[in-house]
Amino acid sequence: MTLAHRAAAMLEPWRLGAFAAAAMTLLPVAAILLLALFPAQNIWPHLLATTLPSYITNTLLLMLGVGAATLVTGVATAHLVTAYEFPFRKHLEWLLLLPLAVPAYVIAYLYTDLLEFAGPAQRGLRALFGWQLARDYWFPEVRSMGGAVALMGLVLYPYVYLMTRASLLEQSARLLDAGRLTGRGPLAVFFFVSLPAARPAVAVGVALALMETLNDFGTVDFFAVHTLTAGLYDVWLNMGNLGGGAQIAATMLSFTLLLISLEYFGRRRRRFYQSAGRFAGRERLQLRGRKAAGAFLACALPVIFGFALPAALLLGHAAANFEESWTRDFRRSAFNSLWASALAALACVALAVVVGYARRMHGNAPLALAARAASLGYAVPGAVLAVGVLIPFAAFDNALNAFLRARFDVNAGLLLSGSGFAVVFAYVIRFLAVSVGSVESSWSKVSESMDMAARTLGHGAWQTLRRFHLPLIRGGALAAALLVFVDCMKELPATLILRPFNFETLATQVYYFASDELIGQSALGALCIVLAGLAPVVMLSRAISGGGLGRAE
Repeated sequence: MTLAHRAAAMLEPWRLGAFAAAAMTLLPVAAILLLALFPAQNIWPHLLATTLPSYITNTLLLMLGVGAATLVTGVATAHLVTAYEFPFRKHLEWLLLLPLAVPAYVIAYLYTDLLEFAGPAQRGLRALFGWQLARDYWFPEVRSMGGAVALMGLVLYPYVYLMTRASLLEQSARLLDAGRLTGRGPLAVFFFVSLPAARPAVAVGVALALMETLNDFGTVDFFAVHTLTAGLYDVWLNMGNLGGGAQIAATMLSFTLLLISLEYFGRRRRRFYQSAGRFAGRERLQLRGRKAAGAFLACALPVIFGFALPAALLLGHAAANFEESWTRDFRRSAFNSLWASALAALACVALAVVVGYARRMHGNAPLALAARAASLGYAVPGAVLAVGVLIPFAAFDNALNAFLRARFDVNAGLLLSGSGFAVVFAYVIRFLAVSVGSVESSWSKVSESMDMAARTLGHGAWQTLRRFHLPLIRGGALAAALLVFVDCMKELPATLILRPFNFETLATQVYYFASDELIGQSALGALCIVLAGLAPVVMLSRAISGGGLGRAE
């Protein structure tokens, strides 16, 4: 192929679209690294000598605690619902996913209101035992590192549960039978056969939970746990030093890169291949008596404390404060959440179709690399992403205004950095990976012979996509749009930084009310976010149950 032909191939619209999506995702990361290396005012030595070590230590402790909590809870519950039969198992296997619908900052606000000194739990204990003052008894401090670990673990364990359960359902019954033939009991077979085979899936689940932990701002801010995310806000917004914020953001990026690397090497070093009987039905062991009750409680308690109790508290607060909460400001915030999330969902699906179709037509290494780059945004914490978006947008706005003032004496204002476009742009970058994965999964089921048949009939690339492919991948595209929509509804850190003046979403409204100890007024918005999050949870449960071929019912 000549140089001219190669240049023409690179300018083909679908290729250009895929590379543009990758460049859009990498732009914030490049902006952060550039500003971190060349800040206007270098406060890195000051940060290193004062607050940065404590930020890093607290972040590591939080991630270690949440990682351990999600690992134990997720793996244990996944093993129980796949290996044993006990009362209400069929219901619990999908109920265990429900805490995923509750944002971590919402559960933090609710449990603090419930368990603090003036809350109903401690008031009840004082009335029951006749205690008067806090020194008369001991009660764990909710707003602490331990409280943050416990509450974040309650809503993030479904990542580990989901991935582990999917892996256990696909394990060959013959593999487990071979383990039993060695004389090991059911528990030993799980630890020495099933769990090592599921380790790659467990690693993915823990990595996802830790990325969400690193992304969290509402919980750590409310609990006064000074992590890197909280430090980024403090340095940037309170100290007014964008360069220092970019340097902390770059540190957070290194944490993210470490998580991705650990997850990748964990999967690469352990590969397991299933035999031809991988989907042979596996029987569950029937539990009775105390063992059945223990298994039920082990699976029911995460659901009760991670979803049922918070949902009941939200319903109670929302009902009691409905007239006070149902205001014009609330409706405006809900409308902002809806249109920004819907627009981001449509953009993500459109870009996912472009990336997926380009790879399908020209499946070469550069396009595979572009697709991988376009999916990196999900691994970038929202606060970091917001800084990376704001830097080039502010530079563009300033340059445009300087040009317009010099030539036409006109001030255009902050067209990008001061509008809702910045919020939607950040949503698209952060959640593009969700839509790319869903759309490509649907496309993998469409035979390539259909493309050849379409070309034989004289259809071009666009006609083939419109008339044949889009109807076939419609289900995956709709699922992707729904998942992105709900993720955008819950996103707090990026929205807090990038929202323009007088632009609130349900997430930011809940954050501000709860920060002012107005839990009742925040309940209606939080309830709306939780209800929106239930839809993808149900979809995930149905998908994983449908994928578990050969399950013994």
